Amino acid sequence: MKALSTTCLAIILFAACTQKKPDPLKTVAAAPAITDSTHLPLPHATKSPKVICKIVNWPKGATPTAPAGFKVNLYAGKLNTPCNIYTGPNHDIFVAQANSVRPSANNIILLRDVNRNGHPKNMGVFLKGVHQPYGMLIMGNWFYVAATDCLWRFPYRAGQTRITGKAQKILVLPSGGYNNHWARNIIATEDGQGIYIAVGSGTNDAEHGMKVERRRADILKIDAEGNGETVYASGLRNPAGMALNPVTKQLWTAVNERDDLGDNLVPDYLTSVKPDGFYGWPYAYYGPHPDPNHKGEHPDKVKKTIVPDVNLGSHTASLGLAFYTGNAFPQRYINGAFVGQHGSWNSSKLVGYKVVFVPFTADSKPGKPEDFLTGFIADEQKHEVHGRPMGVAISQDGALLVADEAAGKIWRVTAVK
Repeated sequence: MKALSTTCLAIILFAACTQKKPDPLKTVAAAPAITDSTHLPLPHATKSPKVICKIVNWPKGATPTAPAGFKVNLYAGKLNTPCNIYTGPNHDIFVAQANSVRPSANNIILLRDVNRNGHPKNMGVFLKGVHQPYGMLIMGNWFYVAATDCLWRFPYRAGQTRITGKAQKILVLPSGGYNNHWARNIIATEDGQGIYIAVGSGTNDAEHGMKVERRRADILKIDAEGNGETVYASGLRNPAGMALNPVTKQLWTAVNERDDLGDNLVPDYLTSVKPDGFYGWPYAYYGPHPDPNHKGEHPDKVKKTIVPDVNLGSHTASLGLAFYTGNAFPQRYINGAFVGQHGSWNSSKLVGYKVVFVPFTADSKPGKPEDFLTGFIADEQKHEVHGRPMGVAISQDGALLVADEAAGKIWRVTAVK
């Protein structure tokens, strides 16, 4: 995207900001940090402010900061709202460029590292003409693209640099609504024969009723032809990140939760996804905690709400998800999960704006999240940020790729040998 320097308000999930001035925030006290599902602050324990952030350019030569033993390089720059990254089986890197409020390329570009040296060539536009592309998947001889309003597929052969075949619309998807939860992610099912589709809610907290939420706040499942649709799991407000655990092959998701209940409600989370599982939205949150906006509604659903596995912090806008399946990082990172946090708007202080790592034990139990890629916040007091990480992916050579949507860059993190 073009370099940004104007003040903006992140009123929607993927927007950097708007130009409305905020209420003073100095008097807003922070509630105690959330540590687990049994120690949540009460709803409205603090105000629900709208915090303005200002995107300022990365200084020349500057990069985000990774832990000791890692190196960060600019992998690709001068992009236009890179939101999601997909690694093809032949080392090709596909980047979806889309946004819901700011001008964006609204396309998919192809990056090809011909010399395998971490300096790819931008091969140009791979696909255009679909509305807000996000999820990408190569399955068989097809390239699938999840746009905000439908799922498409195109004939594909490894190595091609442009989509030239005739498009097939295989599934219409619901679109529009609050916060423009427009991103539709897709991944292959465990057996490689079907597709999971993430569809975010149409409202913040079902304030317009559940009729507008049909097939939303769900992970859907279809076959490769777009048939046999079922709701695989529900009550997931915005499950933008999806990935299969490389050990158990179970589906996991990173979920962006609801706003306007206070500084520390409701936590975004990373969780395994159980078939037919219900995760609370809108009647409950983070386990069977009743939502005050739905008092007395569906106590049966509140009771059966599944407690998520990992607390990722409230208002962090946790969106991207990738398990580390490479072998170039130290052993403790293998089979762990990276989560891209796009950053807050409904918190009195800037939260998110980083990539966190969630370690997993040998028997695939998740630990606590830890900061991995930071430095996106330029000046917390002035609410200035250099960028907003979003999609994350693992390249064929084992590097971590991070889409910096606001700065129009992709960062590459490698282990120092």
